[in-house]
Amino acid sequence: MMLRWYLVAAGTCVALSFLVPDGSWWQVAVQVLTGYLAVSAIIAGALRHRGTARAAWLAFAAGVGGNATGILVEAYSFHVNAEYESPGWPDVGYLALYPGLAIGLVLLIRRRSEGHDWGALVDATTVTTGLGLLAWVFMIRPAIDQTDLSPLAHLTGVAYPVGDVLVLAMLTRLLLGGGARSAAFRLMIASAFLFLAGDVTWAVLNTIGVEPGPAAHRVLGAVFLLAYVLVGHAALHRSAAQIGETAGPPPKLGPGLLVLLTLASLMAPLLLLGQIAAGEVTDALPIAICSIVLFLLVVIRMAQLLRQLEAQTARVRELSRTDELTGLPNRRAWGAELPAALERARRDGAGLAVVMIDLDHFKRFNDEYGHPAGDRLLKSAAAAWSGQLRGTDHLARYGGEEFIALLPGADTAESVAVLRRLMAATPLGQTFSAGLAQWNGVETSDELVARADAALYDAKRAGRNRVEVASAQPDTDARLTPR
Repeated sequence: MMLRWYLVAAGTCVALSFLVPDGSWWQVAVQVLTGYLAVSAIIAGALRHRGTARAAWLAFAAGVGGNATGILVEAYSFHVNAEYESPGWPDVGYLALYPGLAIGLVLLIRRRSEGHDWGALVDATTVTTGLGLLAWVFMIRPAIDQTDLSPLAHLTGVAYPVGDVLVLAMLTRLLLGGGARSAAFRLMIASAFLFLAGDVTWAVLNTIGVEPGPAAHRVLGAVFLLAYVLVGHAALHRSAAQIGETAGPPPKLGPGLLVLLTLASLMAPLLLLGQIAAGEVTDALPIAICSIVLFLLVVIRMAQLLRQLEAQTARVRELSRTDELTGLPNRRAWGAELPAALERARRDGAGLAVVMIDLDHFKRFNDEYGHPAGDRLLKSAAAAWSGQLRGTDHLARYGGEEFIALLPGADTAESVAVLRRLMAATPLGQTFSAGLAQWNGVETSDELVARADAALYDAKRAGRNRVEVASAQPDTDARLTPR
């Protein structure tokens, strides 16, 4: 209900701005009222939603309030004192918009980001550097070059485009970072861009010495009024409470962002070519500095992308060797580990055993309790068995309900002792059958696994819930039943 009344009141003010006489007190009243309505809506929304971004909303309210007050002070100076010359007290109010927006955006960035997103920071810096050079050439330097102005007037004239670049940098960083794109977020972003659009338009008109007519003046004023309305709408929207919450990863380096980064990176050479074509290079040093900065940023971004690629490659390699359900090494990883273990055992003259393990009646368990329960059994069994193995042992999922264990340096007796612990730790009262093969020092890894697999089937045929030792070494044959 509060949002509805706010939109009705603010929308009425925007409509009246086109109807009241241009330059009149009525127009001033409508503009200032629109700004103060937005401030009231922002404060009410911050207090109402109790979200994670209250400080950011209050910073926005301070900036918008200062900007609206600037309109009132300028009107007072002009209508009461019959003159207004910049810089003056109205500029203090107008300039308050920039720190208010910038501080609010910084607080949102910190709230919405998990850790340090260096990629988004480099991308935002690249875009800001390119656009900052553009602002220097067409707005900042022309303001500095005006020799008939006082130092304070120079400072004030430069402060406006610098503020625009600062806010644009924060907006770019916010958009390139993570977080949910809720309705309140989009309304707030649209409001900030409208403030920038209106401000840049005024700056360009002042630079080229064009005075807008009454109709254009109303339209430009309506741009700021609409920016007031949108930020107030954002604060009262039901999604405003979540605007500072982290949700989801940062956007990917897609085609749109690549085009934007390319244009920003080409800004310096394009401006240089333009000045050469015009017959006079007036900004050689800023363009050179900007070119160096942009080059370094591109190199840094490439290094980041290479590191990300290496990390992703390592992660894919790890996933390709890890069983997704149990987290154990899979058959592919086992196939690479066993030959290396045999070579180490041959070099060190140590014993080595391989055990094939198969959960008993697993299909019956699945049919009775369902496949999700079967998956939980596999996961819990893998975790329980891993906790009972020695530090040098390796357990892998071989396929289905079959697991395989590598026991370096173990003889038959030690291997049997390990398997006793595994049998006792098997969860949910389940049992397993196992085939144990002791390496004879000459056979290949495939031959060793084949002997363990044959022993496993002997254990199944013998009634399950037991371990059979491979028969290649008769003196080590054993039968094990859990105690």
